Amino acid sequence: MTINTRRWSELNRDERAKLLSRSKFDIADVSDAVASIILDVRERGDTAIKELNHRFDGTSLDTPILVPKYHFEEARTQISQKLKDAIDYSIENVRRFHSHQEPDGIFWKELRRGIMAGERTVPIESVAFYVPRGRGSFPSMLYMMAVPAMIAGVKHMAVASPPDSTGRIDPACLYTAELCGVQKSYAMGGAQAWSALAYGTESVEKVDKCIGPGNKYVAAAKKILSDTLDCGLPAGPSESIILADSSPDAKDIARNLLVEAEHGSDSAALLITNSTELAERVREYLVVFSGALPEPRRTYVNHVLSGYGGILIVETIEEGIDIVNQFATEHLQIRTSKPFETLSLISNAGEILLGDNVPFSVANYSVGTNAILPTGGSARTWSGVSVRDFKKRSSVVYLTSDALNKLRPHSSLLAEYEGFPAHQRALDEWEPTEKNR
Repeated sequence: MTINTRRWSELNRDERAKLLSRSKFDIADVSDAVASIILDVRERGDTAIKELNHRFDGTSLDTPILVPKYHFEEARTQISQKLKDAIDYSIENVRRFHSHQEPDGIFWKELRRGIMAGERTVPIESVAFYVPRGRGSFPSMLYMMAVPAMIAGVKHMAVASPPDSTGRIDPACLYTAELCGVQKSYAMGGAQAWSALAYGTESVEKVDKCIGPGNKYVAAAKKILSDTLDCGLPAGPSESIILADSSPDAKDIARNLLVEAEHGSDSAALLITNSTELAERVREYLVVFSGALPEPRRTYVNHVLSGYGGILIVETIEEGIDIVNQFATEHLQIRTSKPFETLSLISNAGEILLGDNVPFSVANYSVGTNAILPTGGSARTWSGVSVRDFKKRSSVVYLTSDALNKLRPHSSLLAEYEGFPAHQRALDEWEPTEKNR
């Protein structure tokens, strides 16, 4: 097994740039095919989706797109009570974490005497969640999106996920959908699902926004549909960095390094450390631990650690922090002797886990913070999913007549300078009446 072990000081400019670029979807080679699928669904609706489900997922052509009620009843009997309890526990933590984000109503502020301005916050009307299935089943992904939307007050929520050959969505996802108040569940995946949600079909209701990760076909669909559908934050291949000095346990570092690496061959998982001794011990454990994984996870891990991941040795933790901020990773674990001091120097990361007691796994599932996070460096400007993603804001303004009189000369002068005579006349020719005094 090959595990990349590199020294930052020995990498040239191109090698550093390649390391920081990590995996990005090459969507150019599928864009034409995806555009054709989108157009087909837009023109032929349900018929196109059923044919594509048959082609890609092996379903029969008469399989319903809208999941029938008896599928939910079957799902409840197919998963264990222990799994239900784990989902229930995790959903409650996610609810508690998100419950105070972005309150409803109007926030008012008096800017000057008689000038009242504020923001009115209301939920988005309709939202869908996309849950992929190609590399596993992900009920956790659904509740990370649905719980904040439910708290936001979204009236119409739907989920789309690829069916198996019998036309069933993953049973744990159906159980989760019921718990989170998702009204519509659709058995469809890939670009065809995004097209259906953007334009609507006989069975699928058009939505205002759809979020969720996916493969390069989904990435291409998001790009093509971006003028029609709000596709949410950039969510691509999983990526993680562990920033460590000599203090943590090497065995635990190795275990955590494998967490995001097992998502897929296009993931990135990197240990950045100033300890050569820790790096060597972690490398030894990685060989042992990765070899014990079942397929296809073992292959995924091998590809990641020899490709977009591995071990990077730096001269100082400060140098490591600089690399972390350049990388802007999805998941960051700080494993230094003074993690809170290190935290103060981090500016770019989707999530930051502090100390030795927060493995990536618990943040992915049960802590309560959101695990749908920006990837590909977009953590420089994007944040993880929250209640705010499912709300919109309108500016609200109220002026007294005295306040308008004081404002008018300033606005009029600016309108004149910018060459807008209608703007200027609306100000200069305004006269107070009994109603607006």
